[in-house]
Amino acid sequence: MGENYNAPVVRTQSLLIDEVEVTATAAEINSAADLSVQESMSPGDGFVGSGTLYASSTVKHGGIYHTSIILDITDTVAASGDTLIIGASGVSNIGQSLTLMSGTILGGQVTCLETPATGTADIDLYSATVGTGEAGDDVTSLSETALLTKGGAWTASATPVRMSALPATTEYLYLTTGAASAGTYTAGRFLVEFWGV
Repeated sequence: MGENYNAPVVRTQSLLIDEVEVTATAAEINSAADLSVQESMSPGDGFVGSGTLYASSTVKHGGIYHTSIILDITDTVAASGDTLIIGASGVSNIGQSLTLMSGTILGGQVTCLETPATGTADIDLYSATVGTGEAGDDVTSLSETALLTKGGAWTASATPVRMSALPATTEYLYLTTGAASAGTYTAGRFLVEFWGV
C-alpha cells in the first residue's frame, strides 16, 4: 500500500497596480522611497567652517518640487562692507540652482531659525552665473541677481521672507553681508526653500 499524503501546492501571485504588474524588487522600492538619499547639492569648499552645518534635499510630491537648504553659519566670516560674500575662506557658494529641481522655479523664501551673532545680522541672498566667488569678494563683481535683500537684521522667527527674484538655471547661490559689520559668526541658522514644477 503506497503512501498517501497531500503534496504542497505552490502558488505565485503578481502585484498589480492599475492592471500593471509590479516588477521592481523590494530593494529597489525601498531605495526609491528613502528620502534620506535625496540630498540635492553641496556648498563650495570655502563655505564650510568647523562649526558650520549644511544639509539639502529636493523632494517631488506629485508634480511639485520642493528644495530645502538648512544652514548654520557658525565659523563663517562677514567681512566689513556691503554685498560681500559670507564664507570661511575660498569659494563660498551655497549650491547651484541646476540641482535644485528638474522643473521651473516658481517661488522661494528664507526663514531665520537662529539669530546671527558676532557678524552682521543683516544678511542677503544672491545668485550669480559663476560658482567661483570667494569669502570676502564683492558679489556685485560677478554677474549677479539679488534674490532677497533683508534691509535690516534677521532675528529668529517662524515667519519666512519671500524672495523678490529667483535664480536662473545653472546659477550659484551666495549669502552676502547687507551691512558693514565684520566678524566671525558664533550663531545663525537659516532655512532656504524653493518650489517649482
